[in-house]
Amino acid sequence: MELGMIGLGRMGGNIVRRLMRHGHSCAVYDTNADAVQQLGLEGAHASADLAALVKQLSRPRAVWVMLPAGAITEAAVTALGELLEPGDCIIDGGNSNYKDDVRRAQTLAPKGVHYIDVGTSGGVWGLERGYCLMIGGDKGTVDRLDPIFKALAPGIGTIERTPARGQRESSAEQGYLHTGPAGSGHFVKMVHNGIEYGLMQAYAEGLDILKGVGQESIPAERRYDLDLSEITELWRRGSVVSSWLLDLSANALAEDPQLKSFSGRVDDSGEGRWTIQAAIEEAVPADVLSAALYARFRSRQDHTFAEKLLSAMRKQFGGHQESHKA
Repeated sequence: MELGMIGLGRMGGNIVRRLMRHGHSCAVYDTNADAVQQLGLEGAHASADLAALVKQLSRPRAVWVMLPAGAITEAAVTALGELLEPGDCIIDGGNSNYKDDVRRAQTLAPKGVHYIDVGTSGGVWGLERGYCLMIGGDKGTVDRLDPIFKALAPGIGTIERTPARGQRESSAEQGYLHTGPAGSGHFVKMVHNGIEYGLMQAYAEGLDILKGVGQESIPAERRYDLDLSEITELWRRGSVVSSWLLDLSANALAEDPQLKSFSGRVDDSGEGRWTIQAAIEEAVPADVLSAALYARFRSRQDHTFAEKLLSAMRKQFGGHQESHKA
């Protein structure tokens, strides 16, 4: 299939590369001309602007927007809404607020332009591992784009099937799922990221306790000099708390056992706040997720080893650099 990609950053560029590996044709555009040129050298069709990108695609067109949530994505979607024709589709694969998705879909519908929101998880590892995709929008359009989503998803791989599922089969086992109408994909991804905050905080606090038992205020007979790099490696092997986040933690600690290259400042990209707002709207208690979000706020005032580990994990899975703001 053909796909246009707008935004060639940490994830957009690798999405294009993965699609091309699977035989799909991609037209690309970014304000960074070097990024466009590089992907052009790798086989993508370079575009000078949005209009040029649209012209390179056959109808019905599909254009994927992979930009930071907010004004820049809004501007791109608005511009595409004027350039595309009935039957064409805009895909927002960033981390937009699901309420914006609902509004955009309603705005584009009278023009006959479809809008699909795709919560995309995989970070800088997605090129090789694949991307977990949570997809909202019109089912007919989602079905038409299935070859794109299937190519990007990790596939069933070596993960054992869930025994209780029996013979039930769905694309969820392949790592992608049509979750419902417009906004539902980003809603699921929003809560996914809220849970991620909580998981990361739990690992960070637990490992900080392990580190703290070596301090002089602890009685000598109960004072242990624990090797966190070795312990996280141990827990990866058969432990009930094993996970990809633990894998990344083990890697970060192997690279930098004292996390000296991190200040401990931990940013939040919006989804954690939106998750808590949704919990308030639904009157659903979210104690752990709320505390994890507040811990990130506090990290910008003082820095503990736990916060350095949170920052290290963010760099490991998403390539996120500390902002170093005062």
